[in-house]
Amino acid sequence: MISASTPLHIKDPAWHSRLSLAILAIVLLVPALISTEFKPWVFFEAENLKVTLKFLADFVPPNTKPDFLKLVAIEAWRTIAIATAGMVLALVLAIPLTLVSTRVLSISALTGRMATLPFVIRQIIRIVLILMRSIPEIVWALVFVRVVGLGPAAGVLAIALTYAGMLGKIYAEILESGSHESSQALLRNGAGRLQTFLYAVLPQNSSELTSYTVYRWECAVRSSAVLGFVGAGGLGQQMDNSMRMFNGSEVATILITFMILVALADWFSAQLRKLIN
Repeated sequence: MISASTPLHIKDPAWHSRLSLAILAIVLLVPALISTEFKPWVFFEAENLKVTLKFLADFVPPNTKPDFLKLVAIEAWRTIAIATAGMVLALVLAIPLTLVSTRVLSISALTGRMATLPFVIRQIIRIVLILMRSIPEIVWALVFVRVVGLGPAAGVLAIALTYAGMLGKIYAEILESGSHESSQALLRNGAGRLQTFLYAVLPQNSSELTSYTVYRWECAVRSSAVLGFVGAGGLGQQMDNSMRMFNGSEVATILITFMILVALADWFSAQLRKLIN
């Protein structure tokens, strides 16, 4: 029976590792907070509280004028359209890149070590995927705003490039982490890369692939709103316009609409997952 006088190493045999991890976390966190100038007490200073309360007071009541609500509804639909179109283009780019870069679909890898040319091609494609996803979508949006001008097209292209890199990487990891017996059997019996993917690899991993794709679509809805702040259309651009005009009631309406939009996206994705499973 454990009592108050029981030694600590008996009460909790893992206390030493827990303490070590806690100390390590503090050692890493403190310099990070210092370097980022994280000072939460600044929010509670009298002058800052006054500015914050005035800013929040402008949000009440939200703007419910019919003309503005109609505008917000149009921009909300445009936000969903940007996310969906961007995801479709991302899939168009990611799927072929995944098929070429996945080792499990390589005929030359059946003997063990992959042949030189397929290996080089695979590495080049993986580098391309790294470049695509390493540049944030907001940076791509800034570039495309200069190329195609202000509007949703820049947001669609920005999401397409960044998410193609993300999807290509995760798709390849999902395909390579599954069972390889059926795919190797097909490849050894003369099946091509595409046939092996459709009849062996895809059926085994379809649920996980679909689930991740739906999750990325949720993220794209959120990203499309943020991209509007750099002129890529949607709710973000309208919010930026309202904030520039210091119109808190319009900002409140847009924020409420965006929360509803994200909640609907979460609900829709949950229904899709139920259908998949």
